[in-house]
Amino acid sequence: MRLIFAGTPEFAQVALAALHAAGHDIALVLTQPDRPAGRGMKLQPSPVKQWALEHAVPVAQPRSLRLDGKYPEDAAAARQTLLEAKADAMIVAAYGLILPQWVLDLPPKGCLNIHASLLPRWRGAAPIHRAIEAGDTQTGITIMQMDAGLDTGDMLLVLPCVIAPTDTTAVLHDRLAELGGEAIVQALASLERLPHQPQPAEGVTYAHKIDKAEAALDWSLSAEVLARRIRAFDPFPGMTVPLATASGVEALKIWQARAEVSLHAAEPGTVLSADATGVRVACGEGQLCLTQLQRPGGKRLGAADFLRGCPLQPGQRLAA
Repeated sequence: MRLIFAGTPEFAQVALAALHAAGHDIALVLTQPDRPAGRGMKLQPSPVKQWALEHAVPVAQPRSLRLDGKYPEDAAAARQTLLEAKADAMIVAAYGLILPQWVLDLPPKGCLNIHASLLPRWRGAAPIHRAIEAGDTQTGITIMQMDAGLDTGDMLLVLPCVIAPTDTTAVLHDRLAELGGEAIVQALASLERLPHQPQPAEGVTYAHKIDKAEAALDWSLSAEVLARRIRAFDPFPGMTVPLATASGVEALKIWQARAEVSLHAAEPGTVLSADATGVRVACGEGQLCLTQLQRPGGKRLGAADFLRGCPLQPGQRLAA
């Protein structure tokens, strides 16, 4: 098919590459405007734009697609570009802009979305993070015919994926990105024969965008909940706890931890033990064994290496 592809991060780039490899004609790529990144905060193209430039595919980066919105000139230019692309369908994956009705109605075969959850569970911006945080044991990819709602369109194809007990968002993201590429190629190969399955009214949950404020580790919660959050917030934003040092208080990041049964009663946030096997901290229920930690400006370190440079003592508090 002749396609328009709308997407921005690496998750979308994997699907775009899969569509190209399957022989589809990518007539146009839509992606978010370049953003400042890195130490120099220089403008950086998105992974999708980088792929498009490498493959000589035309790119459009409107700030908005709403003709009556804040940037009507962007939307008007994008509309003309989309019309000139003469595509059969638009494929959308983590684009970052809401598609108004005129966009949804433009391609003859409509707009198809690659969503990283088993809809209707985890509609919204952060389905991978929220699935891990909630303790789900299964997720997947849903190919959906887009409508005006937030991830509410008919389901065309669903491919499930197991969430392993040790999966972080980074690990699960990569697995789902590959599955998303497989799913959209499979869906387009039999698009006319795929049944349009309305999403059930039961089981709807929303995966709200991750907020940096969620990074603070609350020791009053159970060790099991905290262990899931640490996996869910890796690589972003990472869970943090305050660490008192001779030069002041610094934000210590926790990247790996496991929940354990607590053998000692102590105030949540109290270090129970610290050795090469991990730093054990009392929680509202159980204890959390921290096995990978990072100080500001440093590297992620296993417990043994971390403690050599930053000794922690039983009875010490990791709390504000």
